Amino acid sequence: MPNLKLALACWDYDRTRPLIDGRVKPEGIDLDISILRPRQAFQRMLDNKEFHASELSLASYAALKGRGDCPFVAVPVALSKFFRHSCIYVRTGAGIAAPEDLKGKRVGTTQWSATALVFMRGMLQHDYGIAARDMHWFMGGLNSPTESPLIPLDLARDIRLDFLSAGQTLEGMFAAGELDALLSIYIPKLFLDGSPSIARLFANYKAVEQDYYRRTRIFPIMHTVVLREDVYRAHPWAAKSIYQAFCQARDLAVDGLYDTDALRIALPWLLDHVEETWRVIGKDFWAYGLEPNRPTFEAVGRYVHEQGLSPRVVSADELFAAGVE
Repeated sequence: MPNLKLALACWDYDRTRPLIDGRVKPEGIDLDISILRPRQAFQRMLDNKEFHASELSLASYAALKGRGDCPFVAVPVALSKFFRHSCIYVRTGAGIAAPEDLKGKRVGTTQWSATALVFMRGMLQHDYGIAARDMHWFMGGLNSPTESPLIPLDLARDIRLDFLSAGQTLEGMFAAGELDALLSIYIPKLFLDGSPSIARLFANYKAVEQDYYRRTRIFPIMHTVVLREDVYRAHPWAAKSIYQAFCQARDLAVDGLYDTDALRIALPWLLDHVEETWRVIGKDFWAYGLEPNRPTFEAVGRYVHEQGLSPRVVSADELFAAGVE
């Protein structure tokens, strides 16, 4: 019987490269892989269901599940994980010395429904009592034209969200004093250029993030992997095959991080970072699967509801295809 042929879209990470170069192949499946930046893959999958399987925004997926209008079935792969305390930037003259000072401030973001923003807003609400309705939001491009929402938005009336007009950018407004803070997926150019007008809200973000993980066990997951529902219904076994292949590819990448033949000369300090990660999170720090990541999946399902992206809380147990682990 010939292998099932599936088109997959994902980015070229160390943990996907073994799939891309053919070292790992899912059992019974031939993959035709398109290497796309996440923002490109997300929009093409969400708008047109262009691929049989794809990397996808975890928050957008959870929100669609909560709306009862999700044409995808996910497997518990965590392609992108990232603590986001370092991604909150403030204008140095705006009087923001602590998270609580964000209340009433003008805050810019590129995507309301991006998983990074969902986790940042969730952290601000649950750790510091600052809810989304407490700030005035502006959505647009950092240094480029305004982006359209990943998924349609129907926010509560008490959430103030304005879209930038043509010619406006978030960094331009920030530099002009028209924004007080940026919750940014990407590092702002103003910050990279060393502008004295911008600073991180959490200057000691590394220690804050480690404390956050110890207290909550949440290691924010940005992207998962989904199959189109029609593909899953026709070939339910494919979910497990794809999940296992992504796990094998991940293992090759993670094992290479502690390859002292390769790293001792070129990047000796990387070993310190790996060992510190083990001490804080454990050796299975890049775990896939539902149970190792349950606190994170429960959090995103709660946050999409609290932030107006889903009419209900989405439980961790309903997010993924059954029986894939």
